[in-house]
Amino acid sequence: MDTNNIKFSKIFWPAMTAVVAGMVISAIVWLCIGISVMSAFDVEPLKVERNSVLVIDLAEDIVDSPRISALGTFDAQTMSFSAPITLLEALGAIEYAAGDDRIAGICINPSGSGTVSAAVLEELRAAIDRFKLSGKFVVAYNDSYTQGEYYLASVADAVYIEPQGELEWRGLSITVPFFRNLMDRLNIRAEVFRPTACRYKSAVEPYVMTRMSDENRAQNKALAESLWSTIVDDVAFSRELTAAELNDAADKLAAVMPADAVRLGFIDDMIYEDEMEVVYDCLGVAAGSDGVHNKISLGTYLSTLAVGGSASRNVITVIYADGQIVDGDMEADDYVFGTTLADKLRTARLDDQTKAVVLRVNSPGGSALASDVVWREMELLRDSKPVVVSMGAYAASGGYYISAPADVIMADRLTVTGSIGVYGIMFNIGNALSSKLGITFDGVATNPAADMSMLHELNATQRAAITKGVDNVYDTFTRLVADGRNLPLDKVLELAGGRVYSGRDAVDIGLADANGGLSEAIAVAADKAGIADDFTIYEFRTPPSQLEMLVNMLTSQMISSGGFGRLSQSQFAALRQLIEEHPFIATDNGIQTLMPQRIEFMQR
Repeated sequence: MDTNNIKFSKIFWPAMTAVVAGMVISAIVWLCIGISVMSAFDVEPLKVERNSVLVIDLAEDIVDSPRISALGTFDAQTMSFSAPITLLEALGAIEYAAGDDRIAGICINPSGSGTVSAAVLEELRAAIDRFKLSGKFVVAYNDSYTQGEYYLASVADAVYIEPQGELEWRGLSITVPFFRNLMDRLNIRAEVFRPTACRYKSAVEPYVMTRMSDENRAQNKALAESLWSTIVDDVAFSRELTAAELNDAADKLAAVMPADAVRLGFIDDMIYEDEMEVVYDCLGVAAGSDGVHNKISLGTYLSTLAVGGSASRNVITVIYADGQIVDGDMEADDYVFGTTLADKLRTARLDDQTKAVVLRVNSPGGSALASDVVWREMELLRDSKPVVVSMGAYAASGGYYISAPADVIMADRLTVTGSIGVYGIMFNIGNALSSKLGITFDGVATNPAADMSMLHELNATQRAAITKGVDNVYDTFTRLVADGRNLPLDKVLELAGGRVYSGRDAVDIGLADANGGLSEAIAVAADKAGIADDFTIYEFRTPPSQLEMLVNMLTSQMISSGGFGRLSQSQFAALRQLIEEHPFIATDNGIQTLMPQRIEFMQR
């Protein structure tokens, strides 16, 4: 038997199969791109009909920041590109619709499969609430409502549900997975380095414990209650219910069935989707000749709005810190590279036309080194021109580190922030490799600490060095927060220790200046720069590649070659109007600053 031929066959044919499969997939993707390009030239431009209803269906992802790579928007299931909507675009479109005589009103129909964070929901809800000041109607309809969907829908003048649907209303919970038992079975050991004061810094607990510490349980309980209180207060105000009534319904799961939800005041009526046409008739909206009313989704409406317009030489630059903070100089979705973000801040600082900067922070933190690199550039920026931080879903740990130097910090009430603390962690997998796989290691070293790695237990010298580094970062972190927030160091130490807070509570304790979203942050930046009557907004974006420019064209995302994406004239006009209504706010290396909490309440 020719064993060489057998070995060759075992290697060659699977490899050839993989190559062919890759070529087929690549061909399909490029075919879809080609079809999209040809379709783009065949389809007539969309236009908004008079008496149209703007439908907010959450079909698209509504994200904090523009995607770094447009190639990441390809949906393998539908074999098409699906462009997310940025929060700034969504807010601008809703604001513009309020004055658009083609739009009769809004229908909130959150039936799509797009993703949206709790903080973005809060800002969308606030924008729809402002829309109601125009005198136009807002209604909501869905087959069933998740808790997050109902939170958004409850701002409507009237809320409808399918007679056999369900309403989720049960409160918030925070669940943390623990891996200690698994690590014991695998013979993997984690050694944690955490300042004594950082007893709330819970990111390390899953590796060394099997349940929450008392401190972690207490902070998560307080966080969940604060977030839930914000949701309950908003719903109570919109639905003319009391907090006690809403909590009683959650305790007893009393509003799940549509009939009960109507009886308790959560829902106005049970109707089928086709009966919404009658609702629109009653609201005075003229239907088409077929008896069906014109409807346009938020994404489609946004694509019809003109891009460009007159640009002022006074620029407010919006820069994003969206994702985990890591060391290095590159771009990737869901990561904030410290050197890259610092370069963007420096570019804005040196740009004569940029009169103020808004840094949108949506980050649970990460590398202490990268956070410090960004902090330094924030300090230099603040000395040069106004800088306002807008906190999204998360602005905690390293996310708070980079926010602290700002002139003003605006936080959504559903923001999770704080977590002023630090930790270090080292894993020892040497015993696992030996006992489970039979792999052992041996070697020589010139110095006692030279062989520090995941293959060996730390010695006393190595352990002392890591502890010293962790303590130094914590001392620096708390001092910089005290300086940036003009708070006594003792007060910061009282609030620190790794403890997390809601954006609502952060204002009360001095870690943020006011509650508000990205629109309000831009308004404050314009006021502080003295340009509220004459400015334009730019989003700092990475210049796209040739292929990404093609994808951006197909997905109607305009990105300029200079690294800035211009806001549409309608969004600019809407936000400028907001400026006039908004009051001025006066305010004088393995070591991680990372927060582990994740709160989701849009999931079905």
